[in-house]
Amino acid sequence: MATATKRMRVLLRGLTSGVLKHAEALLDPAVQCHLPSVIPFRTKKRYFIPPAVGATEQSHADQEAKARQAGVVVRQEYMERTINIACTAGIFDPYIPPEGDARLSSLSREGLKQRTEQLRQSAASQLAIRKIKEHDPSFNTKDFPAQALQIFIEAHAALTHFNKEKLHSLVTERCYPEMVRGNRYKTLCWNFVKSLEPPRVVHVRSPDMVSKGNFYGQVTVRIHSQQTLAIYDRFGRLMLGNEEMPRDVLEYLVLERHLVSPYSRWRLHGKIVPAWAPPKDPIIKTVMIPGPQLKPWEDFEDLNYEVPKPKAVQWHK
Repeated sequence: MATATKRMRVLLRGLTSGVLKHAEALLDPAVQCHLPSVIPFRTKKRYFIPPAVGATEQSHADQEAKARQAGVVVRQEYMERTINIACTAGIFDPYIPPEGDARLSSLSREGLKQRTEQLRQSAASQLAIRKIKEHDPSFNTKDFPAQALQIFIEAHAALTHFNKEKLHSLVTERCYPEMVRGNRYKTLCWNFVKSLEPPRVVHVRSPDMVSKGNFYGQVTVRIHSQQTLAIYDRFGRLMLGNEEMPRDVLEYLVLERHLVSPYSRWRLHGKIVPAWAPPKDPIIKTVMIPGPQLKPWEDFEDLNYEVPKPKAVQWHK
């Protein structure tokens, strides 16, 4: 015990002598000129202290009230939604198809009247074509109908195969929900047979939106073709159409492009349905016929249940 105490005294004596020698060296004027000067100052008082790590969680309202008491101004939060200006929200100055189109000959009296009316309305289209050519020099009314027909065929082929990535590149953000709505549990079989008449441009407009100079090009193309369409429900039953019987279809397609953007392209934007168009065929829906109420120990196959036939309706005069 005495030996350990003696060793501790010797160790403390050595440490004390070392500290004193270092202090004497610091007091030397030759050494003090090379030491950096230290100026004491008071730090800024912190009015808002963040909560500790192990503290109980406070609600956002409590933290905001505490910050206001400390004098900290909390910035107001705004719920901002992104605006997509890649396409317009509708069809500007839509084309009005003449009644009897695709049935009247251009040599008849009514056909000549329609042709004359189209020539009168083509003045505004010529101005829009000039504006489109300023931003898209390759635009041509003679070659564009073939390009529009190709976009139309590829978009519907992508829809039947549910290729969303390709469909987004062929149709606008306005047209996409209209094409895919209600097709989640259905099977689509569509085929383009042939063109009955060459497609042609019938209407051109170039409106601006949001700001002046933000131009969009809208071109209406008339397509008269033969197509086949068949829609099956999730049970595999035919709801509409026939895969083997083609039908004559007259459509007025609107294609749009954001002219100001250098990365834009012509995409399918919508379809104009004339007021004189015939009504669509009704859809055959699959309905469930309620069966008998089974007990826990019964089986449906053992009951030999027969579906009741609908009763005949008698009409009285």
